[in-house]
Amino acid sequence: MVAKIGRGQNLTGVLTYNQLKVEKENAEILFTHKIQETPDGHYSVAQMLRSFEPYLLANRKTEKTVLHISLNPDPKDNVSDEKFNTVAQEYMEKMGYGEQPYVVFKHTDIERTHIHIVSVCVDEQGRKISDSYERRRSMDICRKLEEKYQLTCAGEKESKQDEKAFRVVDYKSNDLKGQVASVVRYLPKKYAFQSFGEYNALLSLFNITAEEVKGELHGKPKQGVVYFVLNENGKKASSPFKASLFGKSAGYIEMQNHFTASKEILKESDARPTIRKKIETTLQSAIDEQDFKKQLTEKGINVITRKNDTGRIYGITFIDHNSKTVWNGSRLGKELSANVFNDWWNNGLQPEVKNSENTKTISIKTVSENLPAEKPHDLFDFLSNQSTIQSNDIHSSIEGFGGILPEAQGEDYQEQDFANKMKKKKKRKRGQ
Repeated sequence: MVAKIGRGQNLTGVLTYNQLKVEKENAEILFTHKIQETPDGHYSVAQMLRSFEPYLLANRKTEKTVLHISLNPDPKDNVSDEKFNTVAQEYMEKMGYGEQPYVVFKHTDIERTHIHIVSVCVDEQGRKISDSYERRRSMDICRKLEEKYQLTCAGEKESKQDEKAFRVVDYKSNDLKGQVASVVRYLPKKYAFQSFGEYNALLSLFNITAEEVKGELHGKPKQGVVYFVLNENGKKASSPFKASLFGKSAGYIEMQNHFTASKEILKESDARPTIRKKIETTLQSAIDEQDFKKQLTEKGINVITRKNDTGRIYGITFIDHNSKTVWNGSRLGKELSANVFNDWWNNGLQPEVKNSENTKTISIKTVSENLPAEKPHDLFDFLSNQSTIQSNDIHSSIEGFGGILPEAQGEDYQEQDFANKMKKKKKRKRGQ
């Protein structure tokens, strides 16, 4: 179980965010402590606020009085409501907030069911409750709660994080945004690739594709990236997801920076000759395309080809998971370009590896022709039509929401998107 703690100034905004999910039946209130009861058992933001007001009015000098905590068990734990309540109460007690008013919300709108706890960090006398060594104390408490209630240890989960990140996205399941996020936020941290085509080859392993977008937004030239989920036939099976939903690392500027950095890294790397040798060895023994790809997969290398409508191979990319590098065939050498493999797999001209004293070369007739280019296209009409919350009351109450959302394990991207929208609303209002 992982706990993430957020602090801020706008209690109304935090309560509104959680209550909106309740109203949409994507969340429910599991437990309240020192919160005024209601006759029908239903709560409103205004009604919950009244229970916190005495603490906020007594506040002496604490700037960020609002506490927003998320507790995130492993999805496989299948935690019951009763256990969630018990865990939340014990966590708050051990963290020093046991005497504070707080509300426990259970979120169910993504696969990873988790709870949010909203409270304040000043006591009835207006004094701030100590947050010394908060992160360390929180981690220790989580480990003890895991052991006591037989929950999956977060340490064990983190050790398997790489494996879990490499899950193929299932376009038929829920939470497509979360599935895409787990991939696109992870890959640039681990893999070196030098172009958008190489990045897309890597993404294709997880049924994702990215597209560059160029155009004008509010009269200004813009460049960006959108992501789509693919079905088993490689066709788009989702609406576009803007890169901003997944953080800066998934966006256009950071991608360009990553390409530049990767070029420098790969100049110094010994991966290229190692990968080339494995490919050449496989060429000597493989009988066809399927066998070639199968043998290289067993050596930790995926082969991704790009074909036009007639079946002509105009691109080939090698993804080496041993060195975590991605290479277009032509970067490894002209003897491993797309033309070579098109002549082999489409025209029956298998390349022949010739050994010299110190080097190996591949002899093959190559064909040069105009090949389709991967060009960006205009999608900024979509980017400019963002969905927004229409209620003026909600707009005014969440105006200062900002960055108080706790950064939950695996990231709750709906929360981040919500916070980003609130920041944009606030900027637009100031500019009016």
